[in-house]
Amino acid sequence: MALRDFTSAFRRPSFPAVLLLICAVAAGAVLLLGGEQNEKPPRPSAAQALLPSVHPTTRGLPPADPVRIRIAAIGVDAPMTPLGLDAAGTLQTPPRDKADVAGWYGDGTTPGSAGTAIVAGHVDTPTGAPGVFYNLGALTKGATIEISRVDRKTAVFTVRAVELYEREKFPSKKVYGSTGRPELRLITCGGDYVKGTGYLGNIVVYAALTAVT
Repeated sequence: MALRDFTSAFRRPSFPAVLLLICAVAAGAVLLLGGEQNEKPPRPSAAQALLPSVHPTTRGLPPADPVRIRIAAIGVDAPMTPLGLDAAGTLQTPPRDKADVAGWYGDGTTPGSAGTAIVAGHVDTPTGAPGVFYNLGALTKGATIEISRVDRKTAVFTVRAVELYEREKFPSKKVYGSTGRPELRLITCGGDYVKGTGYLGNIVVYAALTAVT
């Protein structure tokens, strides 16, 4: 799916529209950097599925921009950049020439604050080199995600689930809906890859704030 196929329908959104807007990015624009992979990115197993239970979380922090994300389990240590809205009111994507950078929705919840923070990253580059979230599908429940912020605090999240969704069945309400607790979603492309089309699905990591350092 090309960027123009879905962004033309959006303008500067209200909150519900933002959810749809980010969903479009998750289901399409992040896929623009799908390269010619000889090896497929890892996929989560059924054992990593989200369970219908409430997990305890740490009290949310005041808003503060994130600057770096670290996921030791899969070797991620990357800078972060805000994703804003362009002149047409659509959400921008991480820079095409910087697949090693993770982007966060700058007008939404900041990681560590109460609500659902959204972070997106490329799985690979046009040449097939791994992107920042290439190994996202290899994460498992209990893994730790650390996000450093400009207030010199580090929001520590614990992975609660890792799921793979077909692009056409992306559960936007489940992924982007807020429980009022400080939570995090990491999103990249995944699933089957079709030349000329890209990846046919998205991997989503669900995580909750469990510590602040």
